[in-house]
Amino acid sequence: MIASLRLSLLTVLSASALGSYTPTAFARDDASLHACFPASALAGVPGEEKVLRGNRTFDAPIKLKGFQQAAPVADAMRGSIRRVNLPKGEKVIALTFDLCEQRGEVAGYDGRIFDYLRQQGVKATFFAGGKWIVSHRARIEQLMADPLFEIGNHTETHANLRLLSPEAIRQQVLAPQKAFEDARADLASKQCVATSPDALSGVPDQPKIFRFPYGTCNDASMKAVNDAGMLAIQWDVSTGDPDPHESAERIAAAMVNEAKPGSIIVNHANGRGWHTPEALRIAIPKLKAKGYTFATVTELLAMGKPVITAECYDRKPGDVNRYDFLGALQHPLSAASKSSATLTSTSAGAKEALKKKHKAGDPATPSTGQ
Repeated sequence: MIASLRLSLLTVLSASALGSYTPTAFARDDASLHACFPASALAGVPGEEKVLRGNRTFDAPIKLKGFQQAAPVADAMRGSIRRVNLPKGEKVIALTFDLCEQRGEVAGYDGRIFDYLRQQGVKATFFAGGKWIVSHRARIEQLMADPLFEIGNHTETHANLRLLSPEAIRQQVLAPQKAFEDARADLASKQCVATSPDALSGVPDQPKIFRFPYGTCNDASMKAVNDAGMLAIQWDVSTGDPDPHESAERIAAAMVNEAKPGSIIVNHANGRGWHTPEALRIAIPKLKAKGYTFATVTELLAMGKPVITAECYDRKPGDVNRYDFLGALQHPLSAASKSSATLTSTSAGAKEALKKKHKAGDPATPSTGQ
């Protein structure tokens, strides 16, 4: 009964906020995954997690010619989603992992993370950069075919969108959509999938969720994301795993001690989560012992009420402003960029929507994150 209710809610959420796509993640099985990929192909390869700096093989921008973006997100779901308020008694959280890749490098694929999640039957969401999708084509197709996993958009090359011109924002936001669409079409054409019409029914043509790099956004970038049919998913539990000085024990402690029902936890699986594989082996058993279960972000959204804020940040408003100055030092702003990206994390459109909600008496959507 509970599973049926959640699936019904997921369908409603999809129709109202995510366009015409109706996810069926609760009903998917792994038959196609194993039909297309033997266990040896799925297994992580030692050393594959390493970031190859100085490799420009995949640096060319993804071409968008002929690409059609999805319908815009409904007004009620616009803004930065931090977590989900769940009904009393529900202890569900979403583990998320970023798969970033900048130009001038080929980032890693940390198979130890994926192998362990599959071994434990733990669902997770991965926010993949467009360049990462192109440079890891076989791996992204495996992730698409796996019913445990969901793929989101993490810009083309992990850019701070607050520092870009409107055209550059468009490229960063839409390039991963095109890369994903191409990879999905290639997977769908394989014999192992083509013989099963429903094999990819739970996989959208394009990602329906998005994560801002560095936790930074402004009005222009938020509008671009929401207008492209994606919900902006941030987090309320930050483990700090890209810092090589953060031990596995401290990363695990952040997950176990800071998570609460409806939390969205951010980690990395591209070789920049230095001690994340070990941390998961500590945290997941402890979270299970506390009664938590795991869902993809889209599933979690269907279980309760998203907490939407007008700002993007890591732990508190304003704490990611330093990335504006670091980015500006590396890539000085053009006049067009300065006028369009006002170096503020505030999304004016989202703020106005939130004000309207408060006037209408909507206490479950606070104006600031927790």
